[in-house]
Amino acid sequence: MKAKEIRELSVDEIVKKVDSLEEELFNLRFQAKMGQLSNALQLRYVRRDIAKAKTILQEKRTASVAQA
Repeated sequence: MKAKEIRELSVDEIVKKVDSLEEELFNLRFQAKMGQLSNALQLRYVRRDIAKAKTILQEKRTASVAQA
């Protein structure tokens, strides 16, 4: 997921996206431990997407506090 796409979401939508990505990361880690993961790079991509979403979420929260 690109940062531009995440920036277009609302704060609540980003929180839901982070939750779903963390669940996906859990499932991928489980598959990796069981030896069923077909593409190991998926772990890296999901971790990066979580980091992007959390960073943008923090930016939006800081901007909303600064406006108030």
